[in-house]
Amino acid sequence: MLVKVFLFLCGFGLMIIGFSTLILYINLFSFGYNFKEYIGYILKLPETYYLLVGFILINISIIKIGGKNEKRL
Repeated sequence: MLVKVFLFLCGFGLMIIGFSTLILYINLFSFGYNFKEYIGYILKLPETYYLLVGFILINISIIKIGGKNEKRL
């Protein structure tokens, strides 16, 4: 149970880092970047991949990974 909570919180933190990077770099549009250049630039940043890793960690924490003593709802 504690491992699931830890995975969820780590995933949530990584997703916040990833989303905030995406939002902060939206300002590139005001400098004349188009959407294709924006996506190309965002994919080069390591913080963007934190979003994907965080999403995977949250899904792992939600999926039933079975211990015999875990209570099911």
